[in-house]
Amino acid sequence: MDALSSAGLRREISARNVVRAVGHEHELTYGEIASVIYREDEGTHGNFYAASYRAIVKRPEWARRLAKSYCCPRVMERAELCSLLGMEREWVPEFGVRVGVALHKGHVDRTEVDMRLGELLVEAKLTETDFQTAPMRLLERYFALEEVFDVDLLRRSGNGRVLGYQLIRGALAAHETDGSFAVLCDARRRDLVEQWFGVMRAVRSLSFGSRLKLLTWQEVAAVLPRGLQRFLAEKYGITAA
Repeated sequence: MDALSSAGLRREISARNVVRAVGHEHELTYGEIASVIYREDEGTHGNFYAASYRAIVKRPEWARRLAKSYCCPRVMERAELCSLLGMEREWVPEFGVRVGVALHKGHVDRTEVDMRLGELLVEAKLTETDFQTAPMRLLERYFALEEVFDVDLLRRSGNGRVLGYQLIRGALAAHETDGSFAVLCDARRRDLVEQWFGVMRAVRSLSFGSRLKLLTWQEVAAVLPRGLQRFLAEKYGITAA
């Protein structure tokens, strides 16, 4: 599988959707990388697998997050997916969840994770550029930073900013709740994979490190129903690993 940059993956997904959009209500933007803007059409929507869209619109808390929900009905009941995620079948996904990370002097930083499944927090990425950077002084605000991480091992950019700021916050949030944290990204984005491994290498505790996971969309696709696999392949070029 060839590695792609964020721009390269956006170009590939754009090309796929220009072709796919012929069968859906849509508009097309102009620019170097065209974007297909799908519209709802008699209870369906080109952005979503049909069964997923029907499930989303039935739940107000999911419908508010239409741009970010990656859920399909009964998928979370599949034993293979539950095993892959390390989750229980009865867990119901929550999207755009605000979690607290303790700061010094009793303050709390409220940050958002893409999804929570029981005690599992998930950060999902596809074409985003990176996991953000931050100066060390910003990270030093977190109460458990040095308990969880060997800060000298955290990777830095050329200007000294710490790489993977979103991932560090997510891991700290999981540590605070005695939970787990998973990063979900495209296997073609080896730059994102390497950023996450860079953060995991700086974790002090082996027991906590075992609760930090990397999953690719391709691995997830391998345990999904055939129809959903076809949708992911057609729209995003994601094929089962």
